[in-house]
Amino acid sequence: MHHHGYLWTGPKQRFDDEALRRPPHPDPPPVDKPELVQRYKEVKAEFPIADLPPLETAYWLSKPEKLIRGTWEEPKEAAEWLGERLAEYAPRFASESERDSTRLALLVHSAAERLGWGGDVSHGFYLERPLYLSLALVCCSPNRAKPELACPARTRPKAGGAGT
Repeated sequence: MHHHGYLWTGPKQRFDDEALRRPPHPDPPPVDKPELVQRYKEVKAEFPIADLPPLETAYWLSKPEKLIRGTWEEPKEAAEWLGERLAEYAPRFASESERDSTRLALLVHSAAERLGWGGDVSHGFYLERPLYLSLALVCCSPNRAKPELACPARTRPKAGGAGT
């Protein structure tokens, strides 16, 4: 098993477009509802390539490899990447309480534990203005929540991973 890191920042309004954050239903809508059929086609085409964080963390694995910000064999290394990103963005967090260094250290520690047993990690933060930050660490090969999802890298992960 290895872990992939994902990071997304963007307008909160775009993040709220939930139709593009969930995979389309396997069955298309009835043909007598052309507006639904059109929206279904759009979502079916856009979900796999949209850089928006999926509603279910494991679905990051169905996204293009280019969205992966790092790959690590060890949970601790993946959690360290999370800690580095939290430190990088904390000054921009909209809520002062979310900037607390003790709280951020606890998030990193719990991420390492969760990854250690095969769980995924996902955190989101409001940044100044109407921006949003989404950070995710996803277990791969296999993923506990969605074992049918293949590794997007489809190659052997590099030890030590990559930064931003």
